[in-house]
Amino acid sequence: MSVLKAENITKIYGDKRGGLKVKALDKFSINIEKGEFVGVMGPSGSGKSTLLNILATIDSPNSGELFINGVNPTSLNEKESALFRRRELGFIFQDFNLLDTLCIKENIILPLVLDKLKVKDIEKRVEDIASLLNIKDILEKRPYETSGGQQQRAACARALIHNPSIILADEPTGNLDSKASQDVMESLTHLNTEKNATIMMVTHDPFAASFCHRIIMIKDGKYFLEIVRGGTRQAFFKEIVNSLTLLGGKYNDIA
Repeated sequence: MSVLKAENITKIYGDKRGGLKVKALDKFSINIEKGEFVGVMGPSGSGKSTLLNILATIDSPNSGELFINGVNPTSLNEKESALFRRRELGFIFQDFNLLDTLCIKENIILPLVLDKLKVKDIEKRVEDIASLLNIKDILEKRPYETSGGQQQRAACARALIHNPSIILADEPTGNLDSKASQDVMESLTHLNTEKNATIMMVTHDPFAASFCHRIIMIKDGKYFLEIVRGGTRQAFFKEIVNSLTLLGGKYNDIA
């Protein structure tokens, strides 16, 4: 069953006076099934951010079709779109996006509070997800009292607690050291395996990408190639690095 299906997505940026136009995405297609963990990679300027914005329904394509859980978000009005985004999508950002005025627990349960879920149900969900991600001991702390890795795991909990159709992760390890990066990627893997969470992650990092089931590479707004994990994560990491060199450009543009 397809949770996310985008077909021939094209996005062109340019001013309204007929000036220079840039084709950020060119007939790009992607299909993600329930329970998949998919990575999207490519050099800077390849169209990754544009793709993520369109899949997150905060931008619209010039042409092509997008379906999330069978719904075309571009057919919704502004109010419907906001509600759809809040209920169907979970987000993980590079800079965590936690509110310092709230404790970790309050940050995590925010989507449930907005949906006016019963307190008993909220408590059950937060206990379950905090145990899974090993953050029970920081629930009463403020974000600034915790490490970057703990904050990102809290962000992972917030992204999943309302049971969205898909989690969209934008460079989730971009601000973390190697140990915290591994902790966060293992947390995402737990969410995927234990909760059957469907995840699409945009990343520059081959190490983070090696935790995915498959990687789709994008270049100049177009589909470039796809690699599927078959053996160990270490072998997949090497395959990812080898594939990135085919994209061209400087390696620093990629990782």
